[in-house]
Amino acid sequence: MPDIHPTAVIDKGAKLADGVQVGPYSIVENDVIIGEGTQIHSHALIASGARVGKQCQIHHGTVVSTVPQDLKFEGEPTTLEIGDHTIIREFCDLNRGTNDRKKTRIGTNCLLMAYTHVAHDCDVGDHVILANGVQLGGHVTIGDWVIIGGLVPVHQFCSIGQHSLIGGGFRTVQDVPPYILTAGEPLAFKGLNIVGLKRRGFSSETISVLRKSYRYIYRSKMNTKQALDKIKSELPDLPETRAVVEFIQNSQRGII
Repeated sequence: MPDIHPTAVIDKGAKLADGVQVGPYSIVENDVIIGEGTQIHSHALIASGARVGKQCQIHHGTVVSTVPQDLKFEGEPTTLEIGDHTIIREFCDLNRGTNDRKKTRIGTNCLLMAYTHVAHDCDVGDHVILANGVQLGGHVTIGDWVIIGGLVPVHQFCSIGQHSLIGGGFRTVQDVPPYILTAGEPLAFKGLNIVGLKRRGFSSETISVLRKSYRYIYRSKMNTKQALDKIKSELPDLPETRAVVEFIQNSQRGII
Protein backbone atom coordinates (compact mmCIF):
# COMPACT_ATOMS: atom_id res chain seq x y z
CA MET A 1 0.00 0.00 0.00
CA PRO A 2 1.13 3.59 -0.58
CA ASP A 3 2.16 5.65 2.44
CA ILE A 4 0.36 8.99 2.11
CA HIS A 5 0.73 11.86 4.59
CA PRO A 6 -2.63 13.10 5.94
CA THR A 7 -2.10 16.57 4.46
CA ALA A 8 -1.37 15.31 0.95
CA VAL A 9 -4.11 15.56 -1.70
CA ILE A 10 -4.41 12.53 -3.99
CA ASP A 11 -6.98 12.45 -6.80
CA LYS A 12 -9.03 9.27 -7.02
CA GLY A 13 -7.91 8.86 -10.63
CA ALA A 14 -4.22 8.62 -9.70
CA LYS A 15 -2.56 5.19 -9.63
CA LEU A 16 0.08 4.76 -6.92
CA ALA A 17 1.95 1.44 -6.70
CA ASP A 18 2.94 -0.36 -3.51
CA GLY A 19 5.60 1.40 -1.48
CA VAL A 20 4.99 4.87 -2.92
CA GLN A 21 5.42 7.59 -0.29
CA VAL A 22 3.78 11.00 -0.58
CA GLY A 23 4.95 13.69 1.82
CA PRO A 24 3.19 16.59 3.53
CA TYR A 25 1.12 19.00 1.40
CA SER A 26 2.00 17.36 -1.89
CA ILE A 27 -0.66 17.10 -4.62
CA VAL A 28 -1.11 14.21 -7.05
CA GLU A 29 -3.67 14.94 -9.78
CA ASN A 30 -5.86 12.74 -11.97
CA ASP A 31 -4.25 10.62 -14.72
CA VAL A 32 -0.97 10.10 -12.84
CA ILE A 33 0.88 6.79 -12.56
CA ILE A 34 3.66 6.40 -9.98
CA GLY A 35 5.80 3.26 -9.82
CA GLU A 36 6.71 1.07 -6.90
CA GLY A 37 8.90 2.54 -4.17
CA THR A 38 8.99 6.10 -5.48
CA GLN A 39 9.10 8.84 -2.86
CA ILE A 40 7.36 12.19 -3.33
CA HIS A 41 8.67 14.64 -0.75
CA SER A 42 6.77 17.61 0.68
CA HIS A 43 5.01 20.37 -1.26
CA ALA A 44 5.44 18.72 -4.68
CA LEU A 45 2.88 18.88 -7.50
CA ILE A 46 2.52 15.82 -9.69
CA ALA A 47 0.13 17.05 -12.37
CA SER A 48 -2.04 15.17 -14.86
CA GLY A 49 -0.14 13.17 -17.45
CA ALA A 50 2.80 12.27 -15.20
CA ARG A 51 4.24 8.78 -15.60
CA VAL A 52 6.85 8.24 -12.87
CA GLY A 53 8.93 5.06 -12.73
CA LYS A 54 10.06 2.87 -9.85
CA GLN A 55 12.35 3.92 -7.00
CA CYS A 56 12.44 7.59 -7.99
CA GLN A 57 12.98 10.52 -5.64
CA ILE A 58 11.01 13.71 -6.24
CA HIS A 59 12.05 16.36 -3.77
CA HIS A 60 10.48 19.37 -2.05
CA GLY A 61 8.72 21.93 -4.23
CA THR A 62 9.14 20.09 -7.51
CA VAL A 63 6.49 20.61 -10.22
CA VAL A 64 6.05 17.66 -12.60
CA SER A 65 3.98 17.42 -15.82
CA THR A 66 2.45 20.87 -15.84
CA VAL A 67 1.07 22.52 -18.99
CA PRO A 68 3.72 23.49 -21.59
CA GLN A 69 4.85 27.10 -21.85
CA ASP A 70 3.96 27.08 -25.53
CA LEU A 71 1.30 29.33 -27.08
CA LYS A 72 0.52 26.63 -29.65
CA PHE A 73 -0.58 24.22 -26.92
CA GLU A 74 -4.35 23.71 -26.98
CA GLY A 75 -4.88 21.38 -24.05
CA GLU A 76 -4.27 18.15 -25.95
CA PRO A 77 -3.60 15.03 -23.83
CA THR A 78 0.15 14.53 -23.46
CA THR A 79 2.52 13.08 -20.89
CA LEU A 80 5.71 13.61 -18.90
CA GLU A 81 7.62 10.36 -18.40
CA ILE A 82 10.34 9.77 -15.79
CA GLY A 83 12.33 6.52 -15.85
CA ASP A 84 13.23 4.28 -12.92
CA HIS A 85 15.77 5.32 -10.26
CA THR A 86 15.82 8.97 -11.33
CA ILE A 87 16.33 11.73 -8.76
CA ILE A 88 14.59 15.10 -9.18
CA ARG A 89 15.88 17.62 -6.66
CA GLU A 90 14.26 20.69 -5.13
CA PHE A 91 12.14 23.11 -7.18
CA CYS A 92 12.62 21.52 -10.56
CA ASP A 93 9.97 22.37 -13.18
CA LEU A 94 9.17 19.69 -15.77
CA ASN A 95 6.54 20.34 -18.45
CA ARG A 96 4.61 17.72 -20.38
CA GLY A 97 4.62 17.46 -24.16
CA THR A 98 2.62 19.04 -26.96
CA ASN A 99 1.19 17.64 -30.18
CA ASP A 100 4.69 17.66 -31.67
CA ARG A 101 6.14 14.70 -29.73
CA LYS A 102 3.17 13.96 -27.47
CA LYS A 103 5.44 13.61 -24.46
CA THR A 104 8.44 14.88 -22.55
CA ARG A 105 10.76 12.06 -21.49
CA ILE A 106 13.44 11.84 -18.81
CA GLY A 107 15.32 8.53 -18.74
CA THR A 108 16.46 6.12 -16.06
CA ASN A 109 19.15 6.73 -13.44
CA CYS A 110 19.22 10.48 -14.09
CA LEU A 111 19.99 13.27 -11.63
CA LEU A 112 18.29 16.64 -12.11
CA MET A 113 19.69 19.06 -9.55
CA ALA A 114 17.78 21.95 -7.98
CA TYR A 115 15.96 24.52 -10.14
CA THR A 116 16.34 22.56 -13.38
CA HIS A 117 13.73 23.33 -16.07
CA VAL A 118 12.83 20.73 -18.70
CA ALA A 119 10.46 22.23 -21.26
CA HIS A 120 7.86 20.54 -23.45
CA ASP A 121 8.80 17.74 -25.85
CA CYS A 122 12.33 17.29 -24.53
CA ASP A 123 13.88 13.83 -24.69
CA VAL A 124 16.53 13.26 -22.00
CA GLY A 125 18.45 9.97 -22.14
CA ASP A 126 19.61 7.62 -19.39
CA HIS A 127 22.32 8.38 -16.80
CA VAL A 128 22.12 12.12 -17.55
CA ILE A 129 23.19 14.72 -14.98
CA LEU A 130 21.75 18.23 -15.22
CA ALA A 131 23.39 20.46 -12.60
CA ASN A 132 21.70 23.27 -10.67
CA GLY A 133 19.76 25.74 -12.77
CA VAL A 134 20.09 24.04 -16.17
CA GLN A 135 17.32 25.34 -18.45
CA LEU A 136 16.24 23.21 -21.40
CA GLY A 137 14.13 24.88 -24.07
CA GLY A 138 11.41 22.96 -25.89
CA HIS A 139 12.23 19.98 -28.14
CA VAL A 140 15.78 19.53 -26.81
CA THR A 141 17.26 16.04 -27.23
CA ILE A 142 19.98 14.81 -24.87
CA GLY A 143 21.84 11.52 -25.34
CA ASP A 144 22.79 9.00 -22.66
CA TRP A 145 25.50 9.81 -20.10
CA VAL A 146 25.54 13.55 -20.85
CA ILE A 147 26.59 15.96 -18.09
CA ILE A 148 25.56 19.62 -18.27
CA GLY A 149 27.10 22.07 -15.80
CA GLY A 150 25.21 24.55 -13.68
CA LEU A 151 23.22 27.48 -15.08
CA VAL A 152 23.50 26.33 -18.70
CA PRO A 153 20.62 27.38 -20.98
CA VAL A 154 20.05 25.07 -23.95
CA HIS A 155 18.25 26.60 -26.94
CA GLN A 156 15.09 24.91 -28.18
CA PHE A 157 15.55 22.15 -30.78
CA CYS A 158 19.22 21.60 -29.87
CA SER A 159 20.66 18.09 -29.63
CA ILE A 160 23.40 17.06 -27.20
CA GLY A 161 25.29 13.90 -28.20
CA GLN A 162 25.90 10.96 -25.88
CA HIS A 163 28.77 11.04 -23.35
CA SER A 164 29.42 14.75 -23.93
CA LEU A 165 30.02 17.32 -21.20
CA ILE A 166 29.09 21.01 -21.24
CA GLY A 167 30.90 23.28 -18.81
CA GLY A 168 28.90 25.33 -16.33
CA GLY A 169 27.45 28.69 -17.28
CA PHE A 170 27.93 28.45 -21.05
CA ARG A 171 25.06 29.19 -23.44
CA THR A 172 24.25 26.31 -25.80
CA VAL A 173 22.59 27.42 -29.05
CA GLN A 174 23.82 24.76 -31.50
CA ASP A 175 24.13 20.98 -31.47
CA VAL A 176 26.92 19.39 -29.38
CA PRO A 177 28.41 16.23 -30.97
CA PRO A 178 28.93 13.09 -28.86
CA TYR A 179 31.92 12.20 -26.66
CA ILE A 180 33.36 15.71 -26.32
CA LEU A 181 34.10 18.45 -23.77
CA THR A 182 32.75 21.92 -24.47
CA ALA A 183 33.17 25.33 -22.88
CA GLY A 184 33.57 29.01 -23.75
CA GLU A 185 31.47 31.82 -25.19
CA PRO A 186 30.51 31.00 -27.86
CA LEU A 187 30.46 27.35 -26.86
CA ALA A 188 33.34 25.48 -28.51
CA PHE A 189 35.01 22.07 -28.76
CA LYS A 190 37.69 21.58 -26.07
CA GLY A 191 38.69 17.97 -26.69
CA LEU A 192 37.34 14.53 -25.92
CA ASN A 193 35.57 13.75 -22.65
CA ILE A 194 38.50 11.49 -21.78
CA VAL A 195 37.76 11.06 -18.07
CA GLY A 196 34.12 10.20 -18.70
CA LEU A 197 34.95 7.76 -21.49
CA LYS A 198 37.58 5.94 -19.40
CA ARG A 199 35.24 5.71 -16.42
CA ARG A 200 32.63 4.07 -18.65
CA GLY A 201 34.99 1.46 -20.04
CA PHE A 202 35.85 2.79 -23.48
CA SER A 203 39.05 1.18 -24.77
CA SER A 204 42.23 3.10 -25.53
CA GLU A 205 41.85 2.12 -29.18
CA THR A 206 38.33 3.56 -29.39
CA ILE A 207 39.40 6.76 -27.66
CA SER A 208 42.31 7.10 -30.09
CA VAL A 209 39.99 6.72 -33.09
CA LEU A 210 37.56 9.28 -31.66
CA ARG A 211 40.45 11.69 -31.09
CA LYS A 212 41.48 11.35 -34.74
CA SER A 213 37.86 11.83 -35.84
CA TYR A 214 37.55 15.14 -34.03
CA ARG A 215 40.97 16.23 -35.20
CA TYR A 216 39.62 15.98 -38.74
CA ILE A 217 36.43 17.84 -37.81
CA TYR A 218 37.85 20.64 -35.66
CA ARG A 219 41.62 20.85 -36.11
CA SER A 220 42.10 20.40 -39.87
CA LYS A 221 41.43 22.78 -42.73
CA MET A 222 38.76 20.46 -44.14
CA ASN A 223 35.12 21.47 -44.24
CA THR A 224 32.62 19.30 -42.38
CA LYS A 225 31.70 17.12 -45.36
CA GLN A 226 35.33 16.48 -46.21
CA ALA A 227 36.08 15.60 -42.58
CA LEU A 228 33.19 13.13 -42.41
CA ASP A 229 34.22 11.52 -45.69
CA LYS A 230 37.76 11.10 -44.35
CA ILE A 231 36.45 9.51 -41.14
CA LYS A 232 34.38 7.04 -43.14
CA SER A 233 37.16 6.19 -45.60
CA GLU A 234 40.27 6.14 -43.38
CA LEU A 235 39.26 5.26 -39.82
CA PRO A 236 37.99 1.94 -38.40
CA ASP A 237 34.25 1.41 -38.74
CA LEU A 238 33.31 1.54 -35.04
CA PRO A 239 29.88 2.16 -33.51
CA GLU A 240 31.32 5.31 -31.95
CA THR A 241 32.60 6.78 -35.22
CA ARG A 242 29.31 5.93 -36.90
CA ALA A 243 27.53 7.76 -34.06
CA VAL A 244 29.68 10.84 -34.67
CA VAL A 245 29.06 10.84 -38.41
CA GLU A 246 25.32 10.23 -38.10
CA PHE A 247 24.91 12.89 -35.42
CA ILE A 248 26.59 15.56 -37.52
CA GLN A 249 24.82 14.53 -40.72
CA ASN A 250 21.45 14.73 -38.92
CA SER A 251 22.12 18.01 -37.15
CA GLN A 252 19.34 20.54 -37.67
CA ARG A 253 20.90 23.57 -35.98
CA GLY A 254 24.50 22.95 -37.02
CA ILE A 255 27.22 21.81 -34.63
CA ILE A 256 29.18 24.05 -32.29
